[in-house]
Amino acid sequence: MRTVEEHQAVVAGLLTPRDPVTVRVPEALGLVLAVDVVAPLSLPGFNNSAMDGYAVRADDVASASEETPVTLPVAEDIPAGRTDPLTLAPGTAHRIMTGAPLPAGATAIVPVEVTDGGTETVTIRRASQVDQHVRHAGEDVQAGTTVLVAGQELSPAALGLIAALGLGEVDVVPRQRVLVMSTGSELVAPGTPLLPGQIYESNAVMLAAAVRDAGGEVTTVAMTSDDVDVFRATLLEHAATADLIVTTGGVSAGAYEVVKDSLGDEVEFVKVAMQPGMPQGAGRVAGTPIITLPGNPVSALVSFEVFIRGPLRAAMRLPEPERRRRDATLTESLTSPRGKRQFRRGVLDGDRVTSYGPPASHHLRWLASANCLLEIDDDVTEAAEGSTVRIWDLR
Repeated sequence: MRTVEEHQAVVAGLLTPRDPVTVRVPEALGLVLAVDVVAPLSLPGFNNSAMDGYAVRADDVASASEETPVTLPVAEDIPAGRTDPLTLAPGTAHRIMTGAPLPAGATAIVPVEVTDGGTETVTIRRASQVDQHVRHAGEDVQAGTTVLVAGQELSPAALGLIAALGLGEVDVVPRQRVLVMSTGSELVAPGTPLLPGQIYESNAVMLAAAVRDAGGEVTTVAMTSDDVDVFRATLLEHAATADLIVTTGGVSAGAYEVVKDSLGDEVEFVKVAMQPGMPQGAGRVAGTPIITLPGNPVSALVSFEVFIRGPLRAAMRLPEPERRRRDATLTESLTSPRGKRQFRRGVLDGDRVTSYGPPASHHLRWLASANCLLEIDDDVTEAAEGSTVRIWDLR
């Protein structure tokens, strides 16, 4: 049998990043910068008001107080967006809105709250200091400054900064394009009436969601029967547009194992010393990496977590590609088969973890409500209550 670490290395070796692409800024959320972003202009681009109020010369209102207010004529009204240059004459005020350009000669902003709000004249009841409530050009960003660095994941705030700098496009590491396929003549699409012996297809839905949750792009979700020719034709039809193919089912030791029967010359099918998820495969079809997962739903999703999610995120240069792993205290005693790494569903509460549901690979209900995986080493047959176990945090 292949160890978990050996198969992880094989899968990781198949996935490589795509060349950088240029995308519109709104489409870049969650992607990773391929090159630094250098500010083409300063932010703010001009001195402007941080408050709704009045632009004044600070010396003109130095004596203003509740007892001795100062009254000034209002010479101009400056809304945000006004573009003509203005100069504030001594002994006057300009009514000004937040974000509006500061007139030449003004040295402070008096908030409207400490005035009578006048439009012809304004009575000011509090003194203002020089530069009070003034935003100076370039105080946030100086033109020529590197504001975002290559390798940084683009957050909403980062996209806001890029847009504020007037950039409409950005160079990023693109998402990995993944073809997801499930196999089995017993499968029918949800919403279709079931005949005896049929079941609803769920693995492709689940794995496609896992790909998207990991940051990837699902190009196609396909479902085929156990017919070798149909499977291979469907696979080749979509493989050219994918960076990775993930299949589920058809890799065990029985008859009608369509994936193994179709891809025996291109994929190395192995047994991995783990539970669930022992039958695995990895290789290339028409030059495209392919990972073949077992068909039981828990096996399929656990295998995705153990083998695919980390390399998939790493190929997109996403930070922290692996799930967070930590130790927790077991609240019960567990047994595990010798010679196999066991991954049990669990519920983590603080530093304590409880296994959740039976270990069998068809109990999807329990995995749907678990928030972690318990990883029990292959040389451990009994884990006692109160012992320390390693968990994969799925939250």
